[in-house]
Amino acid sequence: MTDLGEVITRVHREEWARVVATLARRFGDLDIAEEMAAEAFATAVERWPVDGLPPSPGAWLTTTAHRKAIDRIRREVRREEKHREALMLADTPEPLGAIDDDRLRLVFTCCHPALAMEARVALTLRMVGGLTVPEIARAFLVEEAAMGRRITRAKAKIKAARIPYGVPSREDIPARVTGVLAVLYLIFNEGYLASDPEKEAVRSDLTAEAIRLTRLIRALMPADGEVAGLLALMLLTEARRAARVSASGELVTIGEQDRGAWDRELIAEGHALVRARLVSGQAPGRYQILAAINAVHTDARDARDTDWSQVVALYGQLVRLDPSPIVRLNRAIAVAELDGPEVALAEVNGLPLEGYHAFHATRADLLRRLGRSEESRAAYDRAIGLAGNTAETAYLIRRRDQLAGPCTAGSGSTPKAASA
Repeated sequence: MTDLGEVITRVHREEWARVVATLARRFGDLDIAEEMAAEAFATAVERWPVDGLPPSPGAWLTTTAHRKAIDRIRREVRREEKHREALMLADTPEPLGAIDDDRLRLVFTCCHPALAMEARVALTLRMVGGLTVPEIARAFLVEEAAMGRRITRAKAKIKAARIPYGVPSREDIPARVTGVLAVLYLIFNEGYLASDPEKEAVRSDLTAEAIRLTRLIRALMPADGEVAGLLALMLLTEARRAARVSASGELVTIGEQDRGAWDRELIAEGHALVRARLVSGQAPGRYQILAAINAVHTDARDARDTDWSQVVALYGQLVRLDPSPIVRLNRAIAVAELDGPEVALAEVNGLPLEGYHAFHATRADLLRRLGRSEESRAAYDRAIGLAGNTAETAYLIRRRDQLAGPCTAGSGSTPKAASA
């Protein structure tokens, strides 16, 4: 039963977006798509332990959700138009293989410009990424109830405005793609280090889906620098996945990772994308700069060979484009390796990131390296209290508990904000 429970959890990760996307296309209603997908998975939890795992779990879930949606629409006798649509669709379910691009259509629907950017991101994380409302609330650093209302309002607006379910025309894609890229980046980040302590530390299903969708968008827009930059950034980060969590379940920072475990094929592809953007002569955008930073990290054979001056220079470019506190925090982490922890701490202390665990983890590490153990311990405690990822929490606890011993300085010891 335990094994089957693990299988159901894996199938949920792999098939959620497919089931929601096909229901959204067939019925044009995100509420129905989400609710019936959830009911289908609940039915699987009840039925599969008795009946056994179906040969094609995804097809079983899609068919079950489709039938539940039809039953629900039939019960709502006042929705005659939907009722007729259900009757027409009842005997013509599409095979699962035909819905691969439905997820891309769903992304563009959730990222429609009629919605506020915060709503686009939250809705896509829920509908495509399959994240729970609490997970999304943690990613946004907002209250769970407020996030629930944001998602509900977004779905209601899509319905009221009759926003179409589909990929926009080629002429309209450039105007729409910025919001889509922002969403895909956040989906990737949630997989890169999951925020829910009840989930796996690294959710490869989310990183793989974000990469898959970004590749589709690159096929639509091969000349767009930011699409290429985001794909490169994802590939160079994903390349390090096998080395980022230890066998004991603890985060391994980039300076301590076994670089022999990195995926050289993904690194080569990411580097090629970065080089192509550099020779284009066009001014880089945010994702291109982040990709270039990751290219510097993955180009070093050893952490000691990292060109920190280049990293700091690239972060300087990024700050000019995006002077947000989190970007400035990451720049300060690089500054610590170039100019020392005292200079970096002066930059970090004024940042308005009191509710962000990586801010306190960074302060803790810088204070540790300066020999200010009591202050460092307090900062570690604050970071541990705010961190949701189990691997990151384990790492922070170990670093805090090492404060009783001698204080040692060194690079590569800073957590997630420094490209773990």
